[in-house]
Amino acid sequence: ILTRITRPTRGRATIRRNVQSLLEVGTGFHRELTGRENVYLNGAVLGMPAREITEKFDEIVEFSGVRKFIDTPVKRYSTGMRVRLAFSVAAHLEPEVLLVDEVLSVGDEEFQKKCLGKLDEVAGRGRTVLFVSHNLQSITRLCDRALLVDGGRVVMDGRAHEVVGEYLAAGAQSTANREWDDATTAPAGDVVRLRAVRVRGEDGNVVDAIDCRQGFRIEMEYDVVKPGNVLRMAFTVRNHDESAAAFTVFDLDRRWRGKRRPSGRYVTSAWVPGDLLGDGMYTVDASMSVPGTGKPEFHEVGVVAFHVVDPLDGETARGDWAGRIEGAVRPKLEWTTEFEAAPDERSRVAPGQAVS
Repeated sequence: ILTRITRPTRGRATIRRNVQSLLEVGTGFHRELTGRENVYLNGAVLGMPAREITEKFDEIVEFSGVRKFIDTPVKRYSTGMRVRLAFSVAAHLEPEVLLVDEVLSVGDEEFQKKCLGKLDEVAGRGRTVLFVSHNLQSITRLCDRALLVDGGRVVMDGRAHEVVGEYLAAGAQSTANREWDDATTAPAGDVVRLRAVRVRGEDGNVVDAIDCRQGFRIEMEYDVVKPGNVLRMAFTVRNHDESAAAFTVFDLDRRWRGKRRPSGRYVTSAWVPGDLLGDGMYTVDASMSVPGTGKPEFHEVGVVAFHVVDPLDGETARGDWAGRIEGAVRPKLEWTTEFEAAPDERSRVAPGQAVS
């Protein structure tokens, strides 16, 4: 409706600014034309004057990464090449308001990161970007403000990380709490039966969204059904957007480490400090084994999930940097700087004093 593609069944939308949209990457491409010709055709479809396309042509092609094939008919392009070129054209529009609807779900991961950076750049020049997505990390990184919409009604309007937290908490079943009430279906071996895995915040409540500055604990509840065995348990925390694990930890509780356990119900927790993880979605693998047996009692992959949010207020490990930061682990470290003034400055600069 806002892009004037369809009319509202009732009511109206009033547009007061120059609005462009990225709703479906590649609209306006002609397979028989070359990449160069399609840049001009697609730009025209999106409302870009020919003179502006010419001025930005080299920048568009460079961003797309298909310069070598720019004079090749698009019908010989791979899907990924078409996506790169199409997004590059659309991303170089300069509207006052840019509507973006899920177009970043296409293309490889590297190019998606590049596209997010471009949207950051557009927003940084004072333009408004309306970004519609189910990618929560992209929303919290790109957006200052977010709207949660359910059934056509605005449920919440506020800071992006707060709205994302509400979205996660509103699910029918918390992703941060997995329980097995039926012992016959619970993951189990000869010695141990898993009953629950949970993520709890500093207040002890199960949480789906965690401020990156706050600590939390990962909790495993289990039954020892065969007494007299030493147990080894571990949690692996994985970044949903990275191939490698963020970290793996083993149970080091001195009260039970290396000791044979009687039968009964146990709850074991690992405390994760604040200012350790970067923003994003994380999953947890939970495993248990009896040393020397050669096989796990259970190994549950992605058994629970949680979302770490960065409020972008300048008080986290990212400081004043608002762009993407590589890596799942983002510790807030102590920094110091030693300063010695140049000889001609020593008489007028005191230690720690900035020079204007």
